[in-house]
Amino acid sequence: MSAPQHPRFALDSSLAHPVRFSLVAALATVEKMAFGDLRDELQVSDSVLSKQIAELEKAGFVRAAKSFVGKRPRTTLSLTSDGLVRWRGHLDALRRIADPQDS
Repeated sequence: MSAPQHPRFALDSSLAHPVRFSLVAALATVEKMAFGDLRDELQVSDSVLSKQIAELEKAGFVRAAKSFVGKRPRTTLSLTSDGLVRWRGHLDALRRIADPQDS
């Protein structure tokens, strides 16, 4: 009989970067968020946030919708349904690692 697999194997490597982790955590609590609001909440520059959004889009976590308010471009971000499921799985794995007696 083999031992159960360690919960670290259930962690999603897309969330290993602290900004990506924080970004997904912020989006998991809302339906959508404006780029500028997310940037300010995470306390990062536009370029850092843009790069991490691109990584999460490629991984299927995040959806970016671009529109205009008057003549100003506006980017709104949201988690995909798959991204939310993966986020919850990642958190569950972290909980099992942090408190193995609770699982």
